[in-house]
Amino acid sequence: MTALLEGRSAIVTGAGRGIGRAIAEALAAEGASVIVADVGASISGDGGDPEPAHEVAKAIDEKQGGKKAMAFTESVASPGIAKQLVDIAVRNFGGIDIVVNNAAILRDAFVFRADPRDWDAVIRNNLSAAFYLINAASAVMRDQGKSGRGGAGGYDWGRIVNIVSSAGLYGNLGQAAYASAKAGLFGLTRVTAMDLQRANITANAVAPFAKTRVTDIIQPANEAQKTYKERALKIGAHHVANLVTSLCSPAGKAITGQLLGVRGREVFLFSQPRPVGKLDVTTPETMAEDLIGKLGGQFTDMTTDLEAFNTEPLV
Repeated sequence: MTALLEGRSAIVTGAGRGIGRAIAEALAAEGASVIVADVGASISGDGGDPEPAHEVAKAIDEKQGGKKAMAFTESVASPGIAKQLVDIAVRNFGGIDIVVNNAAILRDAFVFRADPRDWDAVIRNNLSAAFYLINAASAVMRDQGKSGRGGAGGYDWGRIVNIVSSAGLYGNLGQAAYASAKAGLFGLTRVTAMDLQRANITANAVAPFAKTRVTDIIQPANEAQKTYKERALKIGAHHVANLVTSLCSPAGKAITGQLLGVRGREVFLFSQPRPVGKLDVTTPETMAEDLIGKLGGQFTDMTTDLEAFNTEPLV
Protein backbone atom coordinates (compact mmCIF):
# COMPACT_ATOMS: atom_id res chain seq x y z
CA MET A 1 0.00 0.00 0.00
CA THR A 2 0.99 3.65 -0.39
CA ALA A 3 0.26 4.98 3.13
CA LEU A 4 -2.18 7.53 1.69
CA LEU A 5 -3.77 8.04 5.10
CA GLU A 6 -0.79 7.90 7.42
CA GLY A 7 -1.47 9.91 10.56
CA ARG A 8 -5.23 10.00 10.06
CA SER A 9 -7.81 8.71 12.51
CA ALA A 10 -11.09 7.17 11.35
CA ILE A 11 -14.41 5.97 12.73
CA VAL A 12 -16.37 3.45 10.68
CA THR A 13 -19.81 2.42 11.92
CA GLY A 14 -21.24 -0.98 11.11
CA ALA A 15 -17.65 -2.15 10.63
CA GLY A 16 -18.00 -5.58 12.15
CA ARG A 17 -18.88 -7.23 8.85
CA GLY A 18 -19.57 -6.68 5.16
CA ILE A 19 -19.00 -3.30 3.58
CA GLY A 20 -18.13 -1.64 6.89
CA ARG A 21 -15.42 -4.18 7.60
CA ALA A 22 -13.97 -3.83 4.11
CA ILE A 23 -13.83 -0.04 4.54
CA ALA A 24 -12.19 -0.24 7.97
CA GLU A 25 -9.57 -2.66 6.70
CA ALA A 26 -8.87 -0.57 3.59
CA LEU A 27 -8.41 2.65 5.57
CA ALA A 28 -6.08 0.90 8.00
CA ALA A 29 -4.09 -0.61 5.14
CA GLU A 30 -3.40 2.94 3.94
CA GLY A 31 -2.10 4.00 7.35
CA ALA A 32 -5.17 5.26 9.20
CA SER A 33 -5.94 4.34 12.79
CA VAL A 34 -9.49 3.01 12.88
CA ILE A 35 -12.24 2.61 15.45
CA VAL A 36 -14.39 -0.35 14.45
CA ALA A 37 -17.84 0.71 15.69
CA ASP A 38 -20.44 -2.05 15.67
CA VAL A 39 -22.96 -3.25 18.25
CA GLY A 40 -23.24 -6.61 16.51
CA ALA A 41 -27.01 -6.45 16.14
CA SER A 42 -29.06 -8.43 13.66
CA ILE A 43 -30.08 -6.82 10.37
CA SER A 44 -33.33 -5.78 12.06
CA GLY A 45 -31.40 -4.08 14.86
CA ASP A 46 -32.19 -6.68 17.52
CA GLY A 47 -29.70 -8.12 19.98
CA GLY A 48 -26.04 -7.33 20.21
CA ASP A 49 -22.76 -9.20 19.95
CA PRO A 50 -19.46 -7.40 20.64
CA GLU A 51 -17.38 -10.17 19.09
CA PRO A 52 -17.45 -9.03 15.40
CA ALA A 53 -16.07 -5.57 16.21
CA HIS A 54 -13.30 -6.99 18.40
CA GLU A 55 -12.49 -9.61 15.77
CA VAL A 56 -12.09 -6.99 13.04
CA ALA A 57 -9.96 -4.72 15.26
CA LYS A 58 -7.72 -7.66 16.15
CA ALA A 59 -7.40 -8.70 12.51
CA ILE A 60 -6.41 -5.17 11.50
CA ASP A 61 -3.76 -4.97 14.23
CA GLU A 62 -2.31 -8.32 13.25
CA LYS A 63 -2.21 -7.45 9.57
CA GLN A 64 -0.76 -3.96 10.07
CA GLY A 65 1.70 -5.06 12.73
CA GLY A 66 0.75 -2.53 15.37
CA LYS A 67 -2.00 -0.90 17.39
CA LYS A 68 -4.00 0.54 14.49
CA ALA A 69 -7.55 -0.37 15.50
CA MET A 70 -9.89 -0.61 18.43
CA ALA A 71 -13.46 -1.82 18.87
CA PHE A 72 -16.45 0.22 20.03
CA THR A 73 -19.60 -1.75 20.69
CA GLU A 74 -22.19 0.76 21.88
CA SER A 75 -24.89 2.23 19.64
CA VAL A 76 -24.22 5.76 18.43
CA ALA A 77 -27.96 6.35 18.04
CA SER A 78 -27.75 8.85 20.89
CA PRO A 79 -25.89 12.17 21.02
CA GLY A 80 -24.02 11.28 24.20
CA ILE A 81 -22.64 7.99 22.90
CA ALA A 82 -21.65 9.59 19.59
CA LYS A 83 -19.68 12.26 21.44
CA GLN A 84 -18.12 9.59 23.63
CA LEU A 85 -16.96 7.74 20.50
CA VAL A 86 -15.34 10.89 19.08
CA ASP A 87 -13.67 11.60 22.42
CA ILE A 88 -12.20 8.09 22.41
CA ALA A 89 -10.76 8.66 18.96
CA VAL A 90 -9.16 11.93 20.08
CA ARG A 91 -7.83 10.43 23.30
CA ASN A 92 -6.37 7.30 21.69
CA PHE A 93 -5.35 8.50 18.24
CA GLY A 94 -4.79 12.22 18.70
CA GLY A 95 -7.78 13.40 16.67
CA ILE A 96 -10.54 12.41 14.28
CA ASP A 97 -10.21 12.97 10.54
CA ILE A 98 -12.50 10.47 8.82
CA VAL A 99 -16.07 9.43 9.62
CA VAL A 100 -17.83 6.75 7.60
CA ASN A 101 -21.50 6.29 8.49
CA ASN A 102 -22.25 2.79 7.28
CA ALA A 103 -24.38 1.17 10.01
CA ALA A 104 -27.98 0.47 9.04
CA ILE A 105 -30.89 -1.76 9.94
CA LEU A 106 -33.90 -2.98 7.96
CA ARG A 107 -37.50 -3.42 9.05
CA ASP A 108 -39.41 -3.70 5.81
CA ALA A 109 -43.17 -3.60 5.39
CA PHE A 110 -45.68 -2.06 3.02
CA VAL A 111 -46.74 1.38 4.22
CA PHE A 112 -50.26 0.16 5.01
CA ARG A 113 -48.91 -2.61 7.27
CA ALA A 114 -45.83 -1.00 8.81
CA ASP A 115 -45.48 -0.61 12.57
CA PRO A 116 -44.68 3.04 13.46
CA ARG A 117 -42.25 1.74 16.09
CA ASP A 118 -40.23 0.06 13.34
CA TRP A 119 -40.22 3.34 11.40
CA ASP A 120 -38.85 5.17 14.45
CA ALA A 121 -36.15 2.55 15.01
CA VAL A 122 -34.92 2.66 11.40
CA ILE A 123 -34.85 6.46 11.26
CA ARG A 124 -33.03 6.61 14.60
CA ASN A 125 -30.41 4.04 13.63
CA ASN A 126 -29.92 4.89 9.94
CA LEU A 127 -30.28 8.68 9.95
CA SER A 128 -30.24 10.23 13.42
CA ALA A 129 -27.16 8.24 14.48
CA ALA A 130 -25.27 9.55 11.45
CA PHE A 131 -26.21 13.12 12.36
CA TYR A 132 -25.13 12.65 15.97
CA LEU A 133 -21.71 11.38 14.88
CA ILE A 134 -21.23 14.09 12.24
CA ASN A 135 -22.31 16.71 14.77
CA ALA A 136 -19.75 15.56 17.33
CA ALA A 137 -16.89 14.86 14.91
CA SER A 138 -17.20 17.95 12.71
CA ALA A 139 -16.85 20.29 15.68
CA VAL A 140 -13.57 18.57 16.56
CA MET A 141 -12.42 18.59 12.94
CA ARG A 142 -12.95 22.36 12.71
CA ASP A 143 -10.94 22.92 15.87
CA GLN A 144 -8.18 20.67 14.53
CA GLY A 145 -7.96 22.87 11.47
CA LYS A 146 -7.43 25.92 13.63
CA SER A 147 -4.79 24.17 15.74
CA GLY A 148 -2.68 23.05 12.78
CA ARG A 149 -3.38 19.32 12.62
CA GLY A 150 -2.16 17.99 9.32
CA GLY A 151 0.57 20.57 8.87
CA ALA A 152 1.03 24.26 8.25
CA GLY A 153 -0.59 24.15 4.81
CA GLY A 154 -4.11 24.08 6.23
CA TYR A 155 -6.29 21.25 7.44
CA ASP A 156 -7.52 19.15 4.54
CA TRP A 157 -7.75 15.78 6.26
CA GLY A 158 -11.43 16.02 7.20
CA ARG A 159 -13.59 13.49 5.36
CA ILE A 160 -17.18 12.42 5.95
CA VAL A 161 -18.63 9.60 3.85
CA ASN A 162 -22.24 8.50 4.25
CA ILE A 163 -23.23 5.13 2.86
CA VAL A 164 -26.65 5.63 1.29
CA SER A 165 -28.71 3.37 -0.97
CA SER A 166 -30.29 3.41 -4.39
CA ALA A 167 -33.52 2.58 -2.52
CA GLY A 168 -33.45 6.15 -1.20
CA LEU A 169 -33.09 7.49 -4.74
CA TYR A 170 -35.45 5.26 -6.72
CA GLY A 171 -37.60 3.72 -4.00
CA ASN A 172 -38.33 0.05 -3.53
CA LEU A 173 -41.40 -1.94 -2.53
CA GLY A 174 -41.93 -2.21 1.21
CA GLN A 175 -38.95 -0.07 2.18
CA ALA A 176 -40.61 3.15 3.35
CA ALA A 177 -38.48 3.51 6.49
CA TYR A 178 -35.18 2.37 4.97
CA ALA A 179 -35.58 4.44 1.79
CA SER A 180 -36.66 7.52 3.74
CA ALA A 181 -33.68 7.25 6.06
CA LYS A 182 -31.25 6.84 3.16
CA ALA A 183 -32.82 9.72 1.22
CA GLY A 184 -32.54 11.84 4.36
CA LEU A 185 -28.91 10.78 4.72
CA PHE A 186 -28.18 12.19 1.30
CA GLY A 187 -29.85 15.48 2.26
CA LEU A 188 -27.69 15.50 5.39
CA THR A 189 -24.63 14.91 3.20
CA ARG A 190 -25.37 17.96 1.04
CA VAL A 191 -25.88 20.28 4.00
CA THR A 192 -22.82 18.89 5.78
CA ALA A 193 -20.73 19.55 2.67
CA MET A 194 -22.00 23.13 2.53
CA ASP A 195 -21.55 23.82 6.25
CA LEU A 196 -17.99 22.47 6.29
CA GLN A 197 -16.72 23.69 2.94
CA ARG A 198 -14.89 26.69 4.37
CA ALA A 199 -13.15 24.39 6.85
CA ASN A 200 -11.83 22.21 3.98
CA ILE A 201 -13.81 19.20 5.24
CA THR A 202 -15.56 17.16 2.57
CA ALA A 203 -18.80 15.18 2.75
CA ASN A 204 -19.97 12.73 0.11
CA ALA A 205 -22.57 9.99 -0.24
CA VAL A 206 -21.88 6.54 -1.68
CA ALA A 207 -24.55 4.11 -2.84
CA PRO A 208 -23.03 0.62 -2.84
CA PHE A 209 -23.94 -2.48 -4.80
CA ALA A 210 -22.33 -5.51 -3.20
CA LYS A 211 -22.87 -8.73 -1.31
CA THR A 212 -24.18 -7.72 2.12
CA ARG A 213 -26.73 -8.87 4.66
CA VAL A 214 -29.20 -6.60 2.86
CA THR A 215 -28.80 -8.41 -0.45
CA ASP A 216 -28.78 -11.76 1.37
CA ILE A 217 -32.30 -11.23 2.69
CA ILE A 218 -33.89 -9.87 -0.51
CA GLN A 219 -37.04 -11.87 -1.21
CA PRO A 220 -37.48 -11.58 -4.99
CA ALA A 221 -41.02 -10.75 -6.08
CA ASN A 222 -40.33 -11.46 -9.75
CA GLU A 223 -37.67 -12.77 -12.12
CA ALA A 224 -36.04 -9.35 -12.51
CA GLN A 225 -35.50 -9.07 -8.78
CA LYS A 226 -34.25 -12.66 -8.60
CA THR A 227 -31.65 -11.89 -11.25
CA TYR A 228 -30.68 -8.67 -9.45
CA LYS A 229 -29.99 -10.58 -6.25
CA GLU A 230 -27.92 -13.22 -8.04
CA ARG A 231 -25.80 -10.51 -9.64
CA ALA A 232 -25.42 -8.47 -6.45
CA LEU A 233 -24.16 -11.49 -4.55
CA LYS A 234 -21.24 -11.74 -6.99
CA ILE A 235 -19.90 -8.27 -6.10
CA GLY A 236 -17.26 -8.00 -3.37
CA ALA A 237 -17.39 -5.27 -0.73
CA HIS A 238 -13.75 -4.33 -1.44
CA HIS A 239 -14.89 -2.31 -4.45
CA VAL A 240 -16.88 -0.03 -2.15
CA ALA A 241 -13.91 0.23 0.19
CA ASN A 242 -11.68 1.30 -2.70
CA LEU A 243 -13.96 4.22 -3.56
CA VAL A 244 -14.33 5.33 0.06
CA THR A 245 -10.57 5.17 0.58
CA SER A 246 -10.01 7.27 -2.51
CA LEU A 247 -12.49 9.89 -1.29
CA CYS A 248 -10.56 10.02 1.98
CA SER A 249 -7.19 10.40 0.25
CA PRO A 250 -5.41 13.74 -0.26
CA ALA A 251 -6.72 13.97 -3.83
CA GLY A 252 -10.25 13.55 -2.48
CA LYS A 253 -10.22 17.07 -1.06
CA ALA A 254 -11.57 18.33 -4.41
CA ILE A 255 -14.71 16.15 -4.19
CA THR A 256 -17.53 17.21 -1.90
CA GLY A 257 -21.32 17.23 -1.89
CA GLN A 258 -21.43 14.46 -4.48
CA LEU A 259 -23.58 11.36 -4.82
CA LEU A 260 -21.62 8.39 -6.11
CA GLY A 261 -22.43 4.76 -6.72
CA VAL A 262 -20.09 1.79 -6.96
CA ARG A 263 -20.91 -1.61 -8.44
CA GLY A 264 -17.87 -3.82 -8.82
CA ARG A 265 -15.41 -1.98 -11.06
CA GLU A 266 -18.04 0.59 -12.09
CA VAL A 267 -18.29 3.97 -10.37
CA PHE A 268 -21.37 6.08 -11.03
CA LEU A 269 -21.79 9.82 -10.58
CA PHE A 270 -25.48 10.43 -9.96
CA SER A 271 -27.31 13.57 -11.00
CA GLN A 272 -29.08 15.40 -8.21
CA PRO A 273 -32.68 16.65 -8.18
CA ARG A 274 -33.03 19.86 -10.16
CA PRO A 275 -36.02 21.25 -12.08
CA VAL A 276 -36.47 19.65 -15.49
CA GLY A 277 -39.48 21.64 -16.59
CA LYS A 278 -41.70 24.60 -15.70
CA LEU A 279 -45.42 25.22 -15.93
CA ASP A 280 -46.99 28.65 -15.93
CA VAL A 281 -49.58 28.95 -13.16
CA THR A 282 -53.05 27.74 -14.13
CA THR A 283 -56.27 27.11 -12.21
CA PRO A 284 -56.70 24.06 -9.96
CA GLU A 285 -59.32 22.74 -12.38
CA THR A 286 -56.84 22.54 -15.26
CA MET A 287 -53.47 22.27 -13.51
CA ALA A 288 -53.27 18.48 -13.44
CA GLU A 289 -54.25 18.28 -17.11
CA ASP A 290 -51.66 20.93 -17.97
CA LEU A 291 -48.98 19.09 -16.00
CA ILE A 292 -49.71 15.88 -17.87
CA GLY A 293 -50.01 17.54 -21.25
CA LYS A 294 -46.97 19.81 -21.03
CA LEU A 295 -44.58 18.00 -18.67
CA GLY A 296 -45.87 14.44 -18.59
CA GLY A 297 -43.18 13.27 -20.96
CA GLN A 298 -40.59 14.21 -18.32
CA PHE A 299 -42.27 12.51 -15.38
CA THR A 300 -40.03 10.06 -13.49
CA ASP A 301 -41.20 6.49 -13.98
CA MET A 302 -42.00 4.01 -11.21
CA THR A 303 -38.93 1.82 -11.71
CA THR A 304 -37.58 0.39 -8.45
CA ASP A 305 -33.87 0.45 -7.67
CA LEU A 306 -33.67 -3.33 -8.15
CA GLU A 307 -35.06 -2.98 -11.67
CA ALA A 308 -32.94 0.06 -12.54
CA PHE A 309 -29.65 -1.74 -11.83
CA ASN A 310 -30.56 -5.19 -13.07
CA THR A 311 -27.71 -5.46 -15.56
CA GLU A 312 -24.53 -7.50 -15.45
CA PRO A 313 -21.90 -5.78 -13.25
CA LEU A 314 -18.20 -5.49 -13.98
CA VAL A 315 -16.47 -7.60 -11.34
